[in-house]
This record gives sequence, C-alpha cells and structure tokens, in this order.
Amino acid sequence: MYTVREIARSLDLTAEGDLDLVIIRAAEPQDAGPQDLAMATSAKYSENLSQGSAQVALLWQGADWQAMGLKAAIFAPRPRMALGGVSTLLDRGQGFETGIHPTAVVHETAVLGGDVSVGPLSIIAAGAKIGAGSVIGPHCYIGAEVEIGAQAQLREMVSIGARARIGDRFRAQPGARIGSDGFSYVTPEVSGVENVRKTVGDQGEAQAQSWMRIHSLGAVSIGDDVELGANCTIDNGTIRDTEIGSGSKLDNQVHVGHNTRIGRDCLLCGQCGISGSVNIGNNVVLGGQCGAADNIFIGDGVIAGGATKIISNVPAGRVVMGYPAVKMETHTEIYKAQRRLPRLMRDIENLKKAVFK
Repeated sequence: MYTVREIARSLDLTAEGDLDLVIIRAAEPQDAGPQDLAMATSAKYSENLSQGSAQVALLWQGADWQAMGLKAAIFAPRPRMALGGVSTLLDRGQGFETGIHPTAVVHETAVLGGDVSVGPLSIIAAGAKIGAGSVIGPHCYIGAEVEIGAQAQLREMVSIGARARIGDRFRAQPGARIGSDGFSYVTPEVSGVENVRKTVGDQGEAQAQSWMRIHSLGAVSIGDDVELGANCTIDNGTIRDTEIGSGSKLDNQVHVGHNTRIGRDCLLCGQCGISGSVNIGNNVVLGGQCGAADNIFIGDGVIAGGATKIISNVPAGRVVMGYPAVKMETHTEIYKAQRRLPRLMRDIENLKKAVFK
C-alpha cells in the first residue's frame, strides 16, 4: 500500500488534494473503488469515472480533478509512461518463496549470488552462475555453464540451454526456451531446395535424399534488460552465438532461428518467426505474426505492420507491410485496388457486352 504522496514522489510527479489517501491497486476508471488509483489518462477515459467510486486518479496535466469529483489527483506529462511506474510499484509479484526450495537441485559447482531464490523442482546444472537478487521460479532448468546477471526474473518452466550468457535484469515468462538446437540439415548431394533458391522455382534434376543433422556448436548471447514472452523460443547458433541485444523485448510465441542477430531496443510482437542468420538492427518493431526469410538484413528503425512477410533486405527507417513486404503506403494502394477488382470486373463484362452488340 502507498499513499498518494508516496506514489507521486516515487514517480517524480505532481499531485494535488488529500495526499495521505492510501492506494492499494490500480484500476480502470469504471471499476475503481475508494482505495484504487483510477487510470484516467485521457479525457476519453475520465468520462467513465462516474461509473466507479474512485477518490484518486492518474490524470493528464491540466485536468480539472475537482470537477471530476475526486479527492486527489496525480498529474503526468506522459500518462502512459507514468503507468509503467505505477505498475512497478503496485505489482504484487507471483508469490514465489524466497531461498532455495528443498526439492530444487543445485549442482555443487554452481555459483549463486546473494539473495537468489530457486523454486520447487528447479535444476541448476554444473558451472552455472546466477547473479544476485535473481528469482528462479518452479520447474526451471538452468544448463551447464550458463551465466545469468543480477536481478533476473524467471517464471515457471523456463529452460536455458548450456553455455548461454545473459545480462542483468533478464525477465522470462512461463515456458520460454533458450538454447534449443538450430534447425540445420544438409543432404549429401545438391537438393531440390538449393536448386529452387538459385532458380526461383526449378528443382532441376535433384533426387530425393535423407537429411543429415548439423549440430549447434554455438550458444545464445543476451544483453541487459531483455524480456521474453511465454513460449518464446531461441535457437543456438551453428558456430557463433545467436544474439539478442540489450533492451529488446520478445512477445509470446516468438521464434528466433540459429545465428540470428537482433539489435538493441527491438520489439518483436506475438508469433513472429525469424529464420536463421537474419541480421536485425536497433530499434526495429515487428508487428504480430511477422516473418523474416533467412540470410537477410533489416535495418535500424524499421517498422513492419502485423503479418508482414519480409523476404528481402529492408533499408533502415522504412515502414513496411504485406506479403511480400513493401512500403506501407504502397501496400495501402494495393489493398484499395484489390477491393475495387470486383467492380472493375463487372465494368469489363458490361463493356464486352456493349462491344459485342
């Protein structure tokens, strides 16, 4: 629980009214009770305050809080940014116990920093190093010689393969998998797939063959402040490491193929699929269900709309959409033209009839 004064001071925001009111949780305006902080971050949301019984709200600067019937208000120049701070303060966590659970298996050569918690039935393998203040949830697996920095937060059933290196403040949601083997296979002779890549369609005279496995000798390297969503999967590199840059966030069910390099502060939304050996720059945003073909680069600051399929290089700063990916404005024109096709076909049929007559 925090007072209005404590919340405002913590977030370096201004507040007015009864600053000693106690806040227990954050809530939407229509659901907020007397001890809730109503997140009325714009005039649109503040219209719903009358449906609840909030006494305090997080508002935009200049809002008339008294006219809204509130007893106090916190003002933010960028309310959504303030929401991040509020959520940090009021997050009650997952209720994991502190210390090392009796059912956890920690190898005698593993090194755990101060105040590390290890949940029930988790395994920490030989030579692993875990930074101070980290929380390893239930049923997690930390492989041999893995290095994890300080203040990591691993939810239940996260697994990290051998020799992965992870920076500070790493966060992984349930079921995230780091360090699975790459999807790498080869045939004794040139395959139909290889011929198709060269000819863009012709398999040539390639014969059916069995696939031979290429082992993954690399691992995964992850920077600081990286977050992985539930059931996110990252493959080991074939020779060198697969890399995720500091500050990048990968949503649920994102897959990153072997040898791929993702830069700093990237956002990969749900169900994105990144093939092997893709080079993604810094501050790239890929909407949900985007896909990237192997061995291409995506430049700094690229934004791809949802379900975009990127099959060739994208220069820095471009906004793309569609399949195959094109400039967003081009895709919009294509979409408009597609919607006009039925009408155009009817017009053509009418013209044909007129001509024949």
